[in-house]
Amino acid sequence: MGDDFKRLLILLGLAFGVCISSGFGRFAYGLILPYMQEDLGWSYSQAGWLSTVNAIGYLLGAIATVWLVTRFAQGRLYVWGVVLTSLMLIASGLTRDFWWMSLWRFGSGAFAAPVFIVVGSLASDLYGANQKKNAMAIALAFGGGGLGIVFSALVFPHFFLAWGAISWPLAWLALGGASVLMLPIGLWAAWQLDAPMSYSKDVLPRRISPMWGSMVAYFCFAVGYIVYLTFLSAFLKTLGAGAWTVSLIWSIVGIGTITSSFVWRGFIGRHRSGLPMAVTLACVAVGSMLPVLFPTLLGLLASSVLFGLSVFMPPTSVTNFIRQNNPPDTWGLMMGIYTVIFAVGQCIGPIATGLIGDLSGNIGVGLLAAGAILLLGSVAAFLQQPLED
Repeated sequence: MGDDFKRLLILLGLAFGVCISSGFGRFAYGLILPYMQEDLGWSYSQAGWLSTVNAIGYLLGAIATVWLVTRFAQGRLYVWGVVLTSLMLIASGLTRDFWWMSLWRFGSGAFAAPVFIVVGSLASDLYGANQKKNAMAIALAFGGGGLGIVFSALVFPHFFLAWGAISWPLAWLALGGASVLMLPIGLWAAWQLDAPMSYSKDVLPRRISPMWGSMVAYFCFAVGYIVYLTFLSAFLKTLGAGAWTVSLIWSIVGIGTITSSFVWRGFIGRHRSGLPMAVTLACVAVGSMLPVLFPTLLGLLASSVLFGLSVFMPPTSVTNFIRQNNPPDTWGLMMGIYTVIFAVGQCIGPIATGLIGDLSGNIGVGLLAAGAILLLGSVAAFLQQPLED
């Protein structure tokens, strides 16, 4: 097997892991949610809680991974994460109880965290000193979440149109089944890169404080982006959008995430500062607000294109920023710290937006608030300078 082909297979396996942990475990919920609400009679606050409890699990999983990544090989953490997340997806289709569902959503968040933390580090050195190719590899790996979005977008709106809202447990089982099919190549990829990650205690404290801009920006990203992915389908339903429209919008979002690395790779790889994150966050912000500001088909299409092409780029930008400004022996731990910050923000966004939606009677107000927070994060990222060597 040639080196280039092997690298591509490894990237595909890593992307499958992100598809399972993020695309299925986190983002697909937004497409299933309106039908769960209809069948079970949930409020926006209850719907937001299930996204928030997933984020709480992600937070605790991220905190645990910061400790685990210094003691276990990264490939092993990746394997544990994708296998256990797959089991959580299957379990989600076996209950109609709100609190059992909360437990499985918590578990899928907790087990997704190590995957998301280590996958960028695993992909970041595939091409050695070639920064542009490494940036593309990171983006392609994170773009696996788009595979999950595309799968869900193409299947679920039409599935629910045919079988009704009561069939939502089958959607979770389908996600679990698809995850099991992806596991073999995902596990193989991890075994090819199963190297331990050590870290330097002397370097870490000196490096934290100068990165405040990127940390604030990543927190704002976490608060804002998850709102769009959680409540877009619910908002589309208030506009009277049919199954084909919902499928089209989400498919464009998913395809955008998959192809975004080719759009942004050169720009992200060229900069050591927070500029790539500032620009991509601004794009996510505008994409989040467009459906509310221009609730037409053209506005929805523009939103899905812009959001899809940019939403996975802030994590890619953060990984690239860490890689270009810190010693290799700190990458895994630094990514863990950023992911904890990310997870805290992710806990706040959905439940706060759900409350705003219940109080205002319009979930669109929550989407606008999320967009404003994303713009604030863009400003913070713009202020982030490269670290001194």
